[in-house]
Amino acid sequence: MILLRIFSSLLLLFFVFVNPAYSARDTNSYDGNIYPIYAGNGSLVPPPSTLSESLRNERTSVLVFYLDDSSTSKQFAPVVSGIKLLWSSSVDLIPLSIDELDNNDQKTFKDPGFYWHGNIPQTVIIDGKGNVLLDEEGQVSFDEINNAISKGTGLNKPDFDLTVKSFNEYNSEPSKDGYTKPRGS
Repeated sequence: MILLRIFSSLLLLFFVFVNPAYSARDTNSYDGNIYPIYAGNGSLVPPPSTLSESLRNERTSVLVFYLDDSSTSKQFAPVVSGIKLLWSSSVDLIPLSIDELDNNDQKTFKDPGFYWHGNIPQTVIIDGKGNVLLDEEGQVSFDEINNAISKGTGLNKPDFDLTVKSFNEYNSEPSKDGYTKPRGS
């Protein structure tokens, strides 16, 4: 009986003093890594390659500078996920938290920090020869990014409309032939 009272008291204390976890896309709060939470794609970080590797292999690089506790970065995360979805075999997508940038003043064009202006999010697209094709801050349109990647890779841009209407959920419905297609198709 005493053990039951102790257990009940501990359980009550647990529920009274433990706060639930909240995430908020429109606030500058730290909720964890933004890509699995707000873009549904945890495979974006850490990036599978570095800028120097990408340049050495003459591949088009897409650098995205962000912070996990930035509302504008959280809102841009689905666009970054869309880039990975459409271009992963053709470009090296390198999302970089600015917290992890090297503070070395002797940066070269092979260092990601060389391209960062100090604002987030920032998207930089570099072709395989090291030419900057796009360098924009803020909410860059998916079409603008696709145009720069297409120019850098020499491939046609995909015919795909990325309109983000919801976060962290799978929006699809089965078609008549049993395959899954996006809603609105």
